[in-house]
Amino acid sequence: MLKEKVKELLEQGLQEDPSLFLIEFTMGADNSIHVVIDGDQGVTVNDCIKISRAIENNIDREEHDFSLEVASAGAAAPLVMPRQYLKNIGRKLEVRTNDNKFEGVLKEIKDNSIVLEWKAREPKPIGKGKVTVQKKEEVNFSDIIKAKVVLKF
Repeated sequence: MLKEKVKELLEQGLQEDPSLFLIEFTMGADNSIHVVIDGDQGVTVNDCIKISRAIENNIDREEHDFSLEVASAGAAAPLVMPRQYLKNIGRKLEVRTNDNKFEGVLKEIKDNSIVLEWKAREPKPIGKGKVTVQKKEEVNFSDIIKAKVVLKF
């Protein structure tokens, strides 16, 4: 019963800001609630506070004992929803499929796939040496096992 109430309050809180969306919602046997959100323009601390309050302020602590953690999807967290790719156009991604691993700049998002581009050094077709070539790969969302943004420091 508490889980359904929390889920309902969470959905209401997210509806108040359409740029935010749910990545993960779990609730342990000890009523520990864990919520991970993301946003089309990222997530601020105030966004997490707003979602936390939407849940916490509407549950009677006298009736239910619970702990609540609302967090944003971290910068190094894998991309798990197609919607997360939108804010990462132009950034370098590492994408794994069953057969391959690609590392390239996210150039485009289509209905069911993404397009990555990168430069690679390959042997010249004729003669000795190597030449830099532009590579491009379209990867279906259904083929992606894991995708994450490559962070540079």
